[in-house]
Amino acid sequence: MTTAQLHPLNDGFVWTPPAGPWQRISAAQARAWDEDGFFVLEDAFDAATMAAVVAEIDPHEAALERIVAAREGGRLFIARAGEITFTPHLVTRSARLREFSSSNIFSELAHDLIGADVRLYWDQAVYKKPETPRDFPWHQDNGYTFVRPQQYLTCWVALTDATVENGCPWVVPGLHHRGTFAHWMTDLGWRCLDDAPDAVAVPARAGSIVVFSSLTVHRTGPNTTGDVRKAYILQYAPSGARMIVGDQQVSCDDPLRQFPVLVAGAVPV
Repeated sequence: MTTAQLHPLNDGFVWTPPAGPWQRISAAQARAWDEDGFFVLEDAFDAATMAAVVAEIDPHEAALERIVAAREGGRLFIARAGEITFTPHLVTRSARLREFSSSNIFSELAHDLIGADVRLYWDQAVYKKPETPRDFPWHQDNGYTFVRPQQYLTCWVALTDATVENGCPWVVPGLHHRGTFAHWMTDLGWRCLDDAPDAVAVPARAGSIVVFSSLTVHRTGPNTTGDVRKAYILQYAPSGARMIVGDQQVSCDDPLRQFPVLVAGAVPV
């Protein structure tokens, strides 16, 4: 594994383990989050719920695929026509997905792993298309846009079964304790490691959630199957979090897409 260098803004980071009492997670899951930076919440949603979520996302993803395909080279940032799409801010276009992102499972995970005052930070669907031969690079979510505090929550919802063959997540346990690493841009996306022989595959059945930190080093593998691997990523940050963009600090409180999911430990009415 190439030695990872700390991000220049990562000064004095101290990892905070989940303290409890917990509403959703078990003691074993809290320990896995602390030690490894992730766990899988198996079968969090039933098949009917996943079918409804997919039905909401599919038309938006299809529209984005057409936009990407029409661009020169069939690329839009890290999206590649026929290979992989990233469809963001779906909560601004779907009342069903806004409700889904605020449901009890997510608010309870946010309570247990973030705290009493939490907002949705980001949402996006990621569809990895059939026979996509390349993986997605090793990265941390906080490596894309540096957020303070650095430690927030990513919920990687498997909309279809995520397997080693179709591009499930892979995780490097333990590196999250060091905070955000420096990343460099490749033609596939931001990267913080060249290789990670100690990585573990994290397959997940449809309806399960791969729960990991914004600081967990991870990637997804290639999709060598004939089916689309579909995931919906929901991220939650402490209220008051700020994005560092150049020399500006931008509040993560856009009312349309970064709305509160917990206020003083309670779900907003």
